[in-house]
Amino acid sequence: MSYSSDVRPMRKVWGEVSRQEQTFSSLQKEEVRLTDLHKGLNDMMAKLLLAALALISSACVKVGPDFVRPEVAVSQNWLEADDTRIRNDAVEYRNWWRIFNDPVLDRLIDTAYRQNLSLRAAGVRVLEARAQLGIAGGQLYPQTQQAFGSLQYNRVSEYSTFSSFGSTLTTYAQDQIGITASWEIDFWGKFRRNIESADALLIATVADYDAMLVSLTADVASSYISIMTLQKRVDIARQNLEAQQENLKIVEARLQGGTTTQRDLEQAITVLSNTEATIPVLETQLQQAKNALCVLLGLPPGNLTDILKDAKGIPVAPPQIAVGIPADLLRRRPDIRSAEYQAIAQGAQIGVAKADLFPAFSLNGTFDFSAVNIGGARLSDMFRWSSREYALGPAAQWNIFNYGRIANNVRLQDARFQELLITYQNRVLAAQQEVENALVGFLRAQEAARFLVRSATAGKDSLSLSALQYQGGTTDFTTVLTAEQALLSTQDNLVATLGNVSANLVAVYRALGGGWQIREGMDLIPEEVKRTMANRTDWGDLLNQATYMAPTYRERGSAVRLPDW
Repeated sequence: MSYSSDVRPMRKVWGEVSRQEQTFSSLQKEEVRLTDLHKGLNDMMAKLLLAALALISSACVKVGPDFVRPEVAVSQNWLEADDTRIRNDAVEYRNWWRIFNDPVLDRLIDTAYRQNLSLRAAGVRVLEARAQLGIAGGQLYPQTQQAFGSLQYNRVSEYSTFSSFGSTLTTYAQDQIGITASWEIDFWGKFRRNIESADALLIATVADYDAMLVSLTADVASSYISIMTLQKRVDIARQNLEAQQENLKIVEARLQGGTTTQRDLEQAITVLSNTEATIPVLETQLQQAKNALCVLLGLPPGNLTDILKDAKGIPVAPPQIAVGIPADLLRRRPDIRSAEYQAIAQGAQIGVAKADLFPAFSLNGTFDFSAVNIGGARLSDMFRWSSREYALGPAAQWNIFNYGRIANNVRLQDARFQELLITYQNRVLAAQQEVENALVGFLRAQEAARFLVRSATAGKDSLSLSALQYQGGTTDFTTVLTAEQALLSTQDNLVATLGNVSANLVAVYRALGGGWQIREGMDLIPEEVKRTMANRTDWGDLLNQATYMAPTYRERGSAVRLPDW
């Protein structure tokens, strides 16, 4: 169809006027509609907010079990409690190693506390647990928050809806900017149980650090005692070696004089060679003990001469020891405390899993500004208040067709919880066993040492008498050799037993859970480690001791945990 040249311009003008009128009329209607909608939405938002507040205020349900400490079998007293060397009075466990009155040992433990790498790693794990607690705490707040914006150019078909109304519009642009959020209400206590679990794991991680410190102080003391014991055994072997070398010279002289036999010479050489063979074995053990001590001190294996130059020998244990009562272990041993709080953390996970059995309620909302460049509208109109759009409303979600998966997850968490309860009970029994073993070792080693002291004294007298009789020709050389071998064995056993007395006392304090108290009031993370981490990552204030340390029981009950932004 064609139009004459005079009709076409008039129809074009008329069409444009008609479109402008339609646009103006539409804008008027839209303004009225938006005004009514605005009033209605305001009323709706007020009602929804009131409903949300009511929902939140009533959200006090926490599904899942509350932790109850299981009963444990604890002895009323120690098996060796009747021994006069065992006292039940309280003792200061903070610096238990000072009972040895050995300044070198004091310095070694202080160095290990400051430099041991395993202890530093345990301290960093506390930061991991604290960050995990922050993640759990953030779940109480809107879980999804997103800012969005877009600028979109569109081209429509000439045969689209626009064209059917006589519009020549084929391209237009649309822009939008806004925010959206979704907040799942913790109606069943899922998130609060997760916080409870993370909080317990933080306390357990601090207890693991303390347990590491108990082991570290005991390991340093044990290594030091082992070094001193082995050094003394080497010295005794060398002293006996010198005496045996002198005896060999005497035998050689008597053989040349015809007053003894070749058999005596061969026996002297045999005893001398056996003594020489023991020295390399002892020196190997000595160096290995020094290497182990170096690692505990955070040093590469090397010569410890400068560190040990002031050592006075094997640290002397006191004849008596105060150990308290078995019930004290429950509050003092950090590994028992760690086992308990690991069980608490896992028990809370049962509640997290059970919450999935029930519907989840949430609030969803969107607020944005939007504009298009159609008709008289412009993209810059997006920044007008009248260009706002919003949506707000509740939502519910219920995994009704996943019952088998959720129920079995609850069973899984419950089985893990029961396992940790049993582990806790077993840990208490094992702790008592360790104390009893260390106590009986300490007491019996003391008794053995007294017998060996008497034996060594008699052995010296026997050797001196045998040597005089041999030189006088009233006894054979076999008697002298027997006395030499007996004395060397007795002296070596005496030194080893004296070392065992001190080592068993260290084992007693390890089993009693002593030593971790030295970190009280101290930072778990060395400053150089914190500086390195702060240079790499924004840690906020979590590197401050007051922030990452586990709160006290009262603080845990009253504090409101806010997310760390």
